[in-house]
Amino acid sequence: MHQNRIALLGIFLVCGDQSPAADSMDLSLKLVQVTKIWDQAPHNAFTDLIRFQDRWYCVFREGTGHKTGAGKIRVLVSENGEKWESAALLETKDVDLRDPKLSQMPDGRLMLLGGAAVPASRDPLTDHYSFVSFSKNGKDWTQPQRVLDSWQWLWRVTWHKDAVYGVAKWVPPSRENLAALYKSKDGLKYEKVADLKLRYLSEATLVFDGDVLYCLERRSKGSPDTAVLGRSEPPYTNWTWKDLGVTIGGPNLLRFSDGTWLAASRLRQQDQSRTVLFQLDPKAGALRPVLTLPSGGDNSYPGLVWHDNQLWVSYYSSHKDKASIYLARLQRVAP
Repeated sequence: MHQNRIALLGIFLVCGDQSPAADSMDLSLKLVQVTKIWDQAPHNAFTDLIRFQDRWYCVFREGTGHKTGAGKIRVLVSENGEKWESAALLETKDVDLRDPKLSQMPDGRLMLLGGAAVPASRDPLTDHYSFVSFSKNGKDWTQPQRVLDSWQWLWRVTWHKDAVYGVAKWVPPSRENLAALYKSKDGLKYEKVADLKLRYLSEATLVFDGDVLYCLERRSKGSPDTAVLGRSEPPYTNWTWKDLGVTIGGPNLLRFSDGTWLAASRLRQQDQSRTVLFQLDPKAGALRPVLTLPSGGDNSYPGLVWHDNQLWVSYYSSHKDKASIYLARLQRVAP
């Protein structure tokens, strides 16, 4: 396996000057290490990361290009985050498996969620659906099983009080990328909670603050295409939205125990794309760039885990050559 450690003495932010309210500007990060952990496929992308049974698991898509070929889902495992090896490879004949996400179920199993494009050649696309697979050990996985209806892409889910919540978007552009919030007890059978009454919704990440639910949502292929932050209280049928004013891709969201919010995503500015870590001010509805990871070209889709007082971030980037998988470790420091 090819590993490439990158020593960085400093990070220059290429982001804008959007800032949240002054009383919440308290997040500062220091990059400790970045390592390339996988580059064996022609295109390696769309990551997620989890700590499970005292091991690290990183999951991503292997393919011939960003939207070409029958994508396969690679699962990597590591004892310490330094040395990685393949634990599993999920594939379905003539189907492009995409954007895998990992979560731990209340019963202790891992759940892998992803999207599936049929056929893989997309000429023409005849179906697009969401699938799940389960594992007790991170190595042995059940056969990918479809959930929800055709053309509904459940992009990421979050568990809360023995139930899982996620936002599914409609894939065909004719539906203007309308989306809805769904809930499930077992990860297989979902019930609709609410329609999200915004157009051009795309990739969504949900995080709970107590029982209050926040949704960081990408908007794409429409006007406007800027990200939004939604907030809802039980039973999550009514939502308020704030326009964050920036265009992002592959968003993820994490709330620290002290109430500080971290967002991570691709940010495009001045004809360049970078994977950026932000501080989110949910009250003001604003993102403040904090640190830019070594990245460029085709990049982003980070996984986020806070462990042993460090932030672990998986992501992919093509800034060195082809799209490859990277792992970054960061520390919080006094601002």
